Amino acid sequence: MAVIRRKDSNGRVLQSGESQRKDGIYQYRYTYGGKRETVYAPNLNELRQKEKEIQALLDAGINYAAGTIDTIELVAKYINLRQGVRYSTRVGYQFVSNILKRETFCRKPIRDILASEAKAWMKKLFYEDGYGYSTLCAIKGIIAPAFRMAYEEDVIKKNPFDFDLSGVVPNNAKPRQALTDQELIDWLDFVKNDSTYRKYYDEFIVLLGTGLRVSEFCGLTLQDIDFDEMRIKVERQLARTRSGKFYVEKPKTKNGVRYIPMSPEVCESMQNIVQQRYSGGPEIIIDGVVGFLLLDRSHRPKVALHIENELRWCMKKYQKRYPNKKLPQITPHVLRHTFCTNMARNGMAIKNLQYLMGHSDVGTTLNIYTHSRYEDAAKEMLNIRVIDTDTKQNERRTG
Repeated sequence: MAVIRRKDSNGRVLQSGESQRKDGIYQYRYTYGGKRETVYAPNLNELRQKEKEIQALLDAGINYAAGTIDTIELVAKYINLRQGVRYSTRVGYQFVSNILKRETFCRKPIRDILASEAKAWMKKLFYEDGYGYSTLCAIKGIIAPAFRMAYEEDVIKKNPFDFDLSGVVPNNAKPRQALTDQELIDWLDFVKNDSTYRKYYDEFIVLLGTGLRVSEFCGLTLQDIDFDEMRIKVERQLARTRSGKFYVEKPKTKNGVRYIPMSPEVCESMQNIVQQRYSGGPEIIIDGVVGFLLLDRSHRPKVALHIENELRWCMKKYQKRYPNKKLPQITPHVLRHTFCTNMARNGMAIKNLQYLMGHSDVGTTLNIYTHSRYEDAAKEMLNIRVIDTDTKQNERRTG
């Protein structure tokens, strides 16, 4: 008995899995992992091109159908799988997700995205849309691992975001600069003697003398300060959501739980903070923690925003009083940065400095915080005799 071959409306023989619907659309059905999948095309030539692509991917063990999801769906899947992330991380995820939803590029099937297209999109965000380098790092920091997940699950053949961003767009992020010795002297002298802002002097001294993250400083309790041993125990951070709810969480890195020694100056400032702390009412309890060291005027725990504002107000008054003495913008992180740089400049072993900073990776300590200046390099170079002229002259005489 002769086999009857199916044909399309133009009389062309259809191959196994191919068919044509009544509306003229062509479709191809195949099976992957026990599941039936279907792709569509407006004409037979385009359908057969898709069949070739599908077969090539199936031969490589890649699920063609799964690659039809777009970047928005992929990132959403990646985020949903990230359990137990910090509140600030969730806020960052939402920020990036909102950007992706506005981008036409992110509606394209992930299997069709080339590395050149991913780079072109990064350039578009930077040059046309005006996003800064730091924002692009945040976007790529979520998209790249999401595509890596798709690659590891055999959904795509290659991760199109596996590239160095600095090779695509220039890094226009302003590097954090540590305060110079003279800048510190001028600024601290102003704060200490100002009738309005001297009440914050001790807080600034503690940040400058310990390198604490500002949220770690806010997370300290009275029980964390050991004046006998002259050390601080760091084991939590205190923060607040946009809705105003306080919450406690672990330090930023696994090495964040640590002890920090107090210098005599830091110890004195810490004693002043404790002595001036309000103690006339019930203590607020946050996630089971009580007795927070830093309280605002309402006797509620301070968070990072309080100290950021204190520094900003001080800076504004300082610049108004001394218009010819320009200072870099001083933030809690600049104080942390200054501490780390000064410790490195004075010869502290890098592993010890890593411990004090609470960095999980020593590379962070080396690459981000310890910026050399010309003055430091020149001073050290002059102390090193590259060519010992006295020895050379003696060799000539004895020779």
